[in-house]
This record gives sequence, structure tokens and C-alpha cells, in this order.
Amino acid sequence: MDGKPYIAQRPRRADGRRNYDAILAAARKAFETDGAEASLEDIASQAGVAIGTLYRHFPTRASLVEAATRDGLADLVARAERLSGHPDPLEALAEWMGQAVRHFSIFRGLVGILARSMYDEGTPSHATCNAMHRGGAGLLRAAQAAGRVRPDLTPDELFDLLSGAAWVREQSTSGRDGSVRFLRLMLDGISTPGPTGGE
Repeated sequence: MDGKPYIAQRPRRADGRRNYDAILAAARKAFETDGAEASLEDIASQAGVAIGTLYRHFPTRASLVEAATRDGLADLVARAERLSGHPDPLEALAEWMGQAVRHFSIFRGLVGILARSMYDEGTPSHATCNAMHRGGAGLLRAAQAAGRVRPDLTPDELFDLLSGAAWVREQSTSGRDGSVRFLRLMLDGISTPGPTGGE
């Protein structure tokens, strides 16, 4: 169907699977080192394939980025589902937020790609980003329903905050993760004392 984003799939043939896996492994390493704009020619070279082979599996840079980050986004969706019945909704939200920030900042430029993908149906990562957004929104609403998070915070605002924390982590100097304190301050800002039932 025209206009539908291309989602790369692992081939069935053994030689195709080898090439696909090698490209994906090289891409993840290159993105972590050089960011979202890493050279596709260098990725193909590191994978030991021709650039045409890379494009055959991943016709666009966006499709390669989607495949490289798919598992991490799926983990966020699954983590939200597991945390949905947690006895402390604020603790559940905080745990999920920490994982989200770590994933959003695995390479330079990813946070911007994910932010665009959340709202653009034409991007390969849109469906998974949407599912991840719904999972985080569910945890936020549970914490709000329990009186643990300020009621005026919207899911979109939560993701703006997470994007900011991911940017801080992305910019942190070697050996120091500035997003840890940033997240703590963020949680202090959005949380409420909640019902205490006593003095």
C-alpha cells in the first residue's frame, strides 16, 4: 500500500539472515559511536557487505534506525505492561522513566527521531513509538489516579520531560550520567505527597 512506511524484516534464507544480522550489528555500533548520521557506507564496510546489499535490506536510513532500536522500544512496551499492576504506581512510573531515558539516549540524535516518529505515521518507528507512548501514558494515569503525580501533567508533557532527560544523558561527559539527578529533580517536580491517612 502506497505511503506505508517500510519495516525491515529478517530474511528467511540463511545468507540473507547473515547479511541482515551483520548490517544490524554494525549499525548499532556505528550509531552508538557516531550518532544517527553515521555513514551508511562505513556500516556496510564494517558488516562486510556492499552498500547495495545494505540498501536491499534497509532502503532508507530511517528503516535501519527503526530496526536497530526496535528491540529497545519493544522492551519499553513490555516493561510498561509488567509494571501496570505495581502496588506503588509512582515507583512503577519512575522505574519505567529511567529505562525510557536510557533507551532514548543510546545514540546521539535518537531522541529527536523518536519524538518525530511518535506523531508522524509515515515513519517506520511510528507504530512502536505509539505503543511505547500508550504504555508510559498508562503508568502516568495510574500514578495520577493514586494521587502520586500532579493531575495536570499530560502524557505528551511527560515525553517532553523524558526527551529533555535523554538529551542531558546524551550530552553527559564520560563517566558521569547527568540524567540521574535530572530525573530525580523531575520526579520531585511532578510527584505529590499523595494520600497519607494520618499526621
